[in-house]
Amino acid sequence: MSGGMSGGVARRVGDGGASGGAVRRLGGAPSGRPGGGGVFQAANLVAWARTLARPARGRLGLGILAGVAAAVSAVGLTAVSAWLISRAAERPPVLALMVAIVGVRTFGIGRGAFRYAERLVSHDAAFRILAGVRSTAYARLERLAPAGLAELRSGDLLTRLVVDIDGLADVWLRVLEPYAIAAIVGGGAVLLVGALVPAAGLALGATLLAVALGGPLAASYVAAAAERRVSPARGAVASAALELLRGAPELVVHGAADSRLAALAGLDGDLRAIEARSARGSGIGSLVAGLGAGAGIWLALVAGLLALRSGSLPGVALAVVVLTPIAAHELVAGLAPAAQQLPRLRSAARRVTEVLERPDPVREPEMPEPLPHGPYGIRIRGLRARYGDGPEVLGGVDLDLPAGGIALVTGQSGAGKTTLASVLLRFLEPSAGTVELMGVDGSVALADLSDDDVRRVVGVCAQDVHVFDTTILDNVRLARPAATPEDVDRALRAARLDTWVASLPDGGGTLVGEHGARLSGGQRQRLGLARALLADPPILVLDEPTEHLDEATAAALASDLLAATAGRTAIFITHRPELIRMVEGRGVARLDLGRWADGEERIPSVAAVGAAGA
Repeated sequence: MSGGMSGGVARRVGDGGASGGAVRRLGGAPSGRPGGGGVFQAANLVAWARTLARPARGRLGLGILAGVAAAVSAVGLTAVSAWLISRAAERPPVLALMVAIVGVRTFGIGRGAFRYAERLVSHDAAFRILAGVRSTAYARLERLAPAGLAELRSGDLLTRLVVDIDGLADVWLRVLEPYAIAAIVGGGAVLLVGALVPAAGLALGATLLAVALGGPLAASYVAAAAERRVSPARGAVASAALELLRGAPELVVHGAADSRLAALAGLDGDLRAIEARSARGSGIGSLVAGLGAGAGIWLALVAGLLALRSGSLPGVALAVVVLTPIAAHELVAGLAPAAQQLPRLRSAARRVTEVLERPDPVREPEMPEPLPHGPYGIRIRGLRARYGDGPEVLGGVDLDLPAGGIALVTGQSGAGKTTLASVLLRFLEPSAGTVELMGVDGSVALADLSDDDVRRVVGVCAQDVHVFDTTILDNVRLARPAATPEDVDRALRAARLDTWVASLPDGGGTLVGEHGARLSGGQRQRLGLARALLADPPILVLDEPTEHLDEATAAALASDLLAATAGRTAIFITHRPELIRMVEGRGVARLDLGRWADGEERIPSVAAVGAAGA
């Protein structure tokens, strides 16, 4: 992440939507552990969905009305068709059948038209709700990254934020709406049949309830455990597949590809077995629906024949009494699969909430202090830091770096050098001590500034620069999208990339490939440097900028780094001897991070603090 890039864009997008606000209200305060308050329990998934749907309540209501009209058309088509066929068998005058004929045409056209309208409006509403959820989730990711997401595997996180969020649309489209439509139209069908033959109406009501309640219960009993395991199993497969793709060259070189493929196949087999058990639940639900529909038809036939024999039912109405249950049962036939998905939906919602409710790795001040006027220096006193409940990574760090000075932070791997950079960028909250930004008109603690202000002042050129699968210019301009071509050219020239870019057939429009696959290690590091220089932060942190490079390339890049940071407050974090020698020659404040003998706690063993010459 390059300095100068504002982190507030995603937060503003998420904060602006009412749907996002509903997610945050239900998520509550961060709980400090995954799962937090557990808002997605069995009892309140529907309440959560209703709260989240408030901004789209009107559209959802229209969707339900259109669905009711489509279902009424289906039941009406069956009932009127049954009456028309029976009445036509008596060979009445054609005019006596005209109303029924028009009714059949109207219901036939209405069923398709209203079904289309219901799908269109309902899906539009669901997608609008999901857009709010996604905006909130991405804003939350921006707030949590990177320290707050360290415990989550990237493939699993991707599944949570794509597959699980997309699946939440089923809460409205396949659970709430079908049940509402079935309750309204099913009740109407019972009243219609009951008006003709009360016993048949009671039988229809009983079978509809049996299917609407018994089918989902039976399906859930068989598949509940499987449905709860579907989302985690998909996340495990996605994580394993992503790791396999990322590490494919190393796995092939070391002969470990077959074992990892076998492990992935095992995870995929587990997922197939879980989905097969879920499918058995769907089969049970369909069986109950079929048996209920058959029972409803036979009971209606028996009741209708008895009423016909007693003379209380006209002969032409018998077909209406017998065939109307067919259309009514079609409404509830899909409720078992819908209810069967509730465990999966709860699991998906809970997994999304585990991300939304994770505690912030840093505290954002309610009333941020204004930035002092630059140029800026850094003062650190008694700084300690740890990740979560783990061991202390930094202990008692002190440093004075005046404006325009250079600090050299050294130490072996694991000594806490990158952790120091994370603290300076407000990616990690110190467990003790203070870090102050010193300006010409006073100093202010970084913790009292907004995160966006901190990252406008403090930038970073990381050791593992992330290169996006786009053009060279787009990758550089990421730090400052409004930068002019002249600004970008200056950044490329300062990073010594201008000659190479000019030699390419497409120049700055050259695609770099996924993760910069078409670039060398040195070119990727220089691209990161150009991005950081384009952001133009007053304080630049260079975290192992020569890592993964050979000595000659590292020495050349180190020389260019020193030239590019002339006159700028800079912190060089490294353990590479060539960079240490070159930076020390500039006269710097040096901070050497060592380790305790037991290797568990890290402290600064040397802290030679002084002014740096430019």
